[in-house]
Amino acid sequence: MFSSLRKKITPVRLVILVCVAQVCVQVGAYIWPALLPGMMARWALSNSDAGWITGLFYAAYTLAVPILVTLTDRVDAKRVYLSGVALTVVAHLFFAFSADGFWTASFARVLAGIGWAGTYMTGLKLLADRVEGRLMARAVAGHAAGIGIAGALSFVIADLVAAAGGWRAAFVVGAIAAAAAWSVVALLAPPRAAPAVVSATGVRLFDFRPVFRNRSAMAYALAYCFHTWEMNALRGWSVAFLAFVAAGTGETHPWLAPTAVAAAMGLIGTGASIFGNEMSIRFGRMRLIRMAILGSVLVGAVIGFLGPSSYALAAALVMAYGFVIWLDSSSLTAGTAGSADPSRRGATLAVHSMLGYGGGFVGPLAIGWTLDLAGGMSRVGWGMAYLVVAALSLSSLILFAVMKPRDIEGDRGRR
Repeated sequence: MFSSLRKKITPVRLVILVCVAQVCVQVGAYIWPALLPGMMARWALSNSDAGWITGLFYAAYTLAVPILVTLTDRVDAKRVYLSGVALTVVAHLFFAFSADGFWTASFARVLAGIGWAGTYMTGLKLLADRVEGRLMARAVAGHAAGIGIAGALSFVIADLVAAAGGWRAAFVVGAIAAAAAWSVVALLAPPRAAPAVVSATGVRLFDFRPVFRNRSAMAYALAYCFHTWEMNALRGWSVAFLAFVAAGTGETHPWLAPTAVAAAMGLIGTGASIFGNEMSIRFGRMRLIRMAILGSVLVGAVIGFLGPSSYALAAALVMAYGFVIWLDSSSLTAGTAGSADPSRRGATLAVHSMLGYGGGFVGPLAIGWTLDLAGGMSRVGWGMAYLVVAALSLSSLILFAVMKPRDIEGDRGRR
């Protein structure tokens, strides 16, 4: 039965299948940031402690992804993907039933980070091996959209489930969703034979030197590092920031709860990512990316200082910040994939993802450290925290302009 269904999976249907699976596997990823204010109080965590628990997910991802994604240059990406999803299930269940403070929560986040390393870019590699040209660029956008939708749902689901059944129940729901993703891909995604063994003059599996020499791919990857720094700094702390503003302005029952604002931010960002990729194809990838980075620098420089004046203003700035940060998300990843040597696409995506989530690890930590150095959560503390993020993003704009990456197949001017 399932073999006959697999035969009916066209490239377009495969893209849809993997994107749906990514929604399911990612829906538990932001339960921790969504519940952060309450968990900090429950476990008496400092801002730095909370930043570490948030950031360790990305640190584990950064260390695991070069191995797991590079393996897909030799092994069917589907096998690696299923292993990553299985570990994600285990991580959520461990958090639900065993986490009781800083160390156990940190361990669970590390497991989840390794699981995501075997899931995110391997899912993209599964698609990149099977589709080409404009469909590949749009598959990247659809893949990112699935993750963005899941991230938005994660905040809402965490809030609703925790209110109804407690915070541990929220992680159980995340585990169930990831198990559903495993079943969908295991049963329906067609397998792909492993690439033939390379000759003596071919490619060494874990030799990343040619990837680092690929100037165009590295330009996109380095920009993605700063992009993910911003994205995870905002996503990891947006609920805490909005809760601070609500308390400071007397908004005991905000018109839109902090978790709902974070969910809206994720949905807006998802739309921005798809829109940005289409604009890259139609009007130029370089122009779109430069515009997006500049916009994020401008919003990041003011959000912490102006936001505490009004909850409505803070919510609007969070959503605007999400829009400009996500605007170049798919464009950067598609740029790296499209600039890669096809025989090294797995290794190239591994480096891209390692750099990206390395930035993603530091971003939430930088917010926590800056808040503690500023004496805790205050208008000055939040202003300085987001200003640090904006300053680093400005440096990425300069670096991207200096490296001058090329457009990819399907972009304006390419045939």
